[in-house]
Amino acid sequence: MHPLVQRPHTLVSVGEALGDVVFKPHPRGWWLGFLAGFALLQMLLVAIAWLFYMGVGIWGINVPVAWGFAIVNFVWWIGIGHAGTLISAILLLMHQKWRTSINRFSEAMTIFAVMCAGMFPLLHMGRPWFFYWLYPFPNVAGVYPQFRSPLTWDVFAVTTYFTVSLVFWYIGLIPDLASLRDSAPKRIQRIIYGILALGWRGSAIHWRRYEKVYLLLAGLSTPLVLSVHTVVSFDFAVSIVPLWHATIFPPFFVAGAIFSGFAMVVALAIPVRRWYHLEDFITDHHLDLCGKVMLATGMLVCYGYFSEVWMAWYGHSLYEWGTTIERLFGPYGWSYWCLIFCNLVVPQILWSRRARRSDFWLMVVSIFVLIGMWFERYVIVITLSREYIPAAWGRYAPTVWDYATMLGSLGLFLTLFFLFVRYLPMISMAEMRELLPKRQGGGGGHSIMENAP
Repeated sequence: MHPLVQRPHTLVSVGEALGDVVFKPHPRGWWLGFLAGFALLQMLLVAIAWLFYMGVGIWGINVPVAWGFAIVNFVWWIGIGHAGTLISAILLLMHQKWRTSINRFSEAMTIFAVMCAGMFPLLHMGRPWFFYWLYPFPNVAGVYPQFRSPLTWDVFAVTTYFTVSLVFWYIGLIPDLASLRDSAPKRIQRIIYGILALGWRGSAIHWRRYEKVYLLLAGLSTPLVLSVHTVVSFDFAVSIVPLWHATIFPPFFVAGAIFSGFAMVVALAIPVRRWYHLEDFITDHHLDLCGKVMLATGMLVCYGYFSEVWMAWYGHSLYEWGTTIERLFGPYGWSYWCLIFCNLVVPQILWSRRARRSDFWLMVVSIFVLIGMWFERYVIVITLSREYIPAAWGRYAPTVWDYATMLGSLGLFLTLFFLFVRYLPMISMAEMRELLPKRQGGGGGHSIMENAP
C-alpha cells in the first residue's frame, strides 16, 4: 500500500505546508507562468476587439469549412475540463483516496477550461450580443431557438456543467477558506476569507451538512461527465457528413475528453509540486496512477481511430472511404499522422513504470497528448473541406487572428489558474488531514465518503 502523504505530518503541519502556498512569497516559476499567461491574455483581448470591429471574416472560415478554429478550440477545451469532475465526483464515490491531492486544482482547471470553451461559440456567432436567442424563453413566432439543433443542446449541457462544477468546487473550499481566515496574517485577508467561508466554525452540525451536500453534488456531477461531451459529439454525429455520422462518436469523445483532461492535470501538477515543494502530498504514486488512466483512455481513443477506418472500408460507402483516404493522404494528411503519433505512439512510453514516475517523461507525454487531441478536433472539422460535390470543395487556411485567439484562450486559462494558486489552497487541507493516521490526528486513512453519516 503506497502512502498518500509522505513523511510524518500532523494536522498543524499539513495546514502550514498548504497554507503557506497562499501567504508566503511565490517562487520565480509562478511569476514566469503568470506573466506568460497574462501576455497571451492581452493578445486575446486585441484579437476579440478586432473581431468585434471587423467581423468573423478576419478568421479563415469559408463556405466548405464554416466552423474552423473556433469549434476546434471549443471541443478541445470542453474535453480538458472533464478530468476535474471525474477526479472529484466519480473517484470520490468510488472511495479512491488518491484523488485528494489533485482534486482541488483539477476542479479549478475544469471551471477555467469551460470558461475558455464557452467563449468560442459566442465569438463564432458573429453577433454575440444575440446569444440569448439560444435560451428557452416564450417564443410565439416559433423562429428561435431551434430545439432540434445539437448546438442548442450544447448551451444547456455546458451551462449546467459549469454551474454544478462551480458550486461543487466552492462547497469543497469552505472548510479551507475558514482555515485561511483563522491563520491569515493581515486583517484584510481575514475579512475576505471570513466572508467567503460563510460563517464556517467546524462544528459537528456544519460537518454533517457539508458532507451530505458534498456527496449529493458528487452524485449530481457524475452523469454530467458522460452527458456533456456526449452532447458535444452530437454536433457532429447527427449530421450526414461522411465520417461524422457515426454512433461511436459519444463514447469516443468521452474517452478523448478524459485522456486530454488527465494530460492537463499532469502538465499542471508536475511544475506546481516542484515550485512549491509539495512532493509530500502530490507523490510519485499519484503521478503513476494518472499515467495509468492516460494509458487506458489513450488506448480507447486509438480504438476509435481504428473503428473509423475499419467501418469506412467495411461499409463499402464511396463517400465514407473517399473521405477516409482524403483524411489520410490528402492536403491535411499531415495533421492526421500528427495526431496518430501524439495519441498512439508517444503514450506507449507509459507502459513503463519508471516513465510513469518520471517528471520528465510524464511531462513530455502530457504535452504531446494535448497537442494530439487538438489535432484530432482539427482533423474532424477540416474534413468539411471535401464532402459530396466536387464543385463545393475548398481549402481551409487559418489566419493570424485564428492563432491569436487560440493562444489567447490558453493565456486566459493560465492567468486564471495562477491567480487561483495565488489566492486559494490548491490542495484540500481538510481532506488531506483525513488521510493522516489516527496517531497523527487524522481519520486513519478514511475519506470524507466513509465518514459521511
